[in-house]
Amino acid sequence: MRLNRDVYPGRGLGMWAFWLHRLSGLAIAFYLLMHVLVISTIVGGAGNFDAAMTTLKAPIFVLLEMGLLGCILIHGFNGVRIVLFDLGYGVKKQKEIFIALMVVAIIPFIIGFAIAWPHIVG
Repeated sequence: MRLNRDVYPGRGLGMWAFWLHRLSGLAIAFYLLMHVLVISTIVGGAGNFDAAMTTLKAPIFVLLEMGLLGCILIHGFNGVRIVLFDLGYGVKKQKEIFIALMVVAIIPFIIGFAIAWPHIVG
């Protein structure tokens, strides 16, 4: 007996949504850990904290912040999608809702990237 590819849970947009939600959540948790570690440099004095802040103004860290913004938007908007489904709304339109919410999420990402661009290129 062969399994129809359309019903196999390892393929399709739903699985992308599943993995994007999990991975973006892990990335946000990792960021929070790093945030606490950076903020804890204040314990060593203002000089240590200022040095850490100077390092974090480098273009690579601004790009990483854009990745963080993307993760927050993906995780947040996909979370809205999951809540809608838990409430019984749009279950039969999962793909369309996921695509629509990701398109909406692109708007604040583009705005954030436009704001960060001068800091990236120096």
